[in-house]
Amino acid sequence: MKPAQLDPAGYPASNAPVLNLPNALTLLRLLCVPVMIVLLFSGGTGASVARDGAALVFLIASITDLIDGAVARRLGQVTNFGKIADPLADKALIGAALVGLSILGDLPWWVTVVILVRELGVSLLRLWVIEHGVIPASRGGKLKTVLQTIAITMYLVIVPGLSWWAVASGIVMGLAVALTLVTGVDYLLRALRLRSVAPGTTTDDGAVR
Repeated sequence: MKPAQLDPAGYPASNAPVLNLPNALTLLRLLCVPVMIVLLFSGGTGASVARDGAALVFLIASITDLIDGAVARRLGQVTNFGKIADPLADKALIGAALVGLSILGDLPWWVTVVILVRELGVSLLRLWVIEHGVIPASRGGKLKTVLQTIAITMYLVIVPGLSWWAVASGIVMGLAVALTLVTGVDYLLRALRLRSVAPGTTTDDGAVR
């Protein structure tokens, strides 16, 4: 499968109405953000049902991220609204969870800063090359998202009396941060390559620029 096939951004927009199932899932993800924040801060830094609720809401919202793009492609419902709203919803969800955990002191601020700077950087890179083409999500980018989701969920859930849980959470988050940096560099190289390709030529992903 080519990289462009992994991401709705690599597909041309269809004539599907904006009010469709994939976009509804994206909006649901956005609505989950304030709910997660309220539950997170209600639970604070201690073990509580609210913290578990925040983890559950985050996980459900993350699952919609994994399926809305696939649904949009399968049903031919890729829209310009979805191309914009989907990454915004992703970043809002991930960003809110990371910042919330750092405010509570459960996650080092440098981790939050590294991930958010990378996500913002990739968004700016996509805008930088928008006249030349699209940088769709790669397999590494998708794996990065999965690792971030697992790591954040583990940090949201508080398991008292299990020291190995904190260690495991740190290891998974470390892997997520490493892949975040690697894929960030990959996006930068792809953006530079895309900018260097003359319009009308064919790139490695088979797309005509």
